[in-house]
Amino acid sequence: MDHLIAPSLLSADFSNLKADIEMVNNSDADWFHLDVMDGMFVPNISFGMPIISVVKKYATKPLDVHLMILQPERYIRNFKNAGADILTIHYEASTHLHRSIAEIKSNDMKAGVVLNPHTPINVLVDIIADLDVVLLMSVNPGFGGQKFIENTYTKISKLKNLIEKNDCNTLIEVDGGVTIDNAPKLVEAGADVLVAGNTVFGSSNPIHTIQKLKNF
Repeated sequence: MDHLIAPSLLSADFSNLKADIEMVNNSDADWFHLDVMDGMFVPNISFGMPIISVVKKYATKPLDVHLMILQPERYIRNFKNAGADILTIHYEASTHLHRSIAEIKSNDMKAGVVLNPHTPINVLVDIIADLDVVLLMSVNPGFGGQKFIENTYTKISKLKNLIEKNDCNTLIEVDGGVTIDNAPKLVEAGADVLVAGNTVFGSSNPIHTIQKLKNF
């Protein structure tokens, strides 16, 4: 499978959001990535269901919704109704992870688990076969524009081994500090989906930047 690109709307221009959505629609990107933060699980607040509903209204590609919130199981149905196609929840925020993943799937969404930089891959051993996506944070979650954590390459390789060992089709997604320079190395290590925020929306030519991230 060719790797996928998911521009992160956290870095978009919210005063001109429709234009940025249409730019992604017209680009080589595959998904929209939307970060939902509650100010408690992470030290920042972003946006919630009303913004996701607006994005869904104009988007022609799947919405990849990343919940950086406490007790995400409370809102699974709400995010489905808002337009999420893929819903990822943090291992660190989910007491009953298996149940939550099953509920996401029962609401006709792809289900994923997110790991913070300090969380080891082996916590997924008993649930990897149930996951459509594992999102590895390559920065500490909560803010855009952070420096990429180099240990991410090792974690990708370990996760790839776990997926292959269990004969799964789980996708490996990487979020944080993704650039044109490190994208090839991430894919070589085993990443399937690259989330890029500032790299895309801070570019003078975002469509060209997405093309470069997609084709190397």
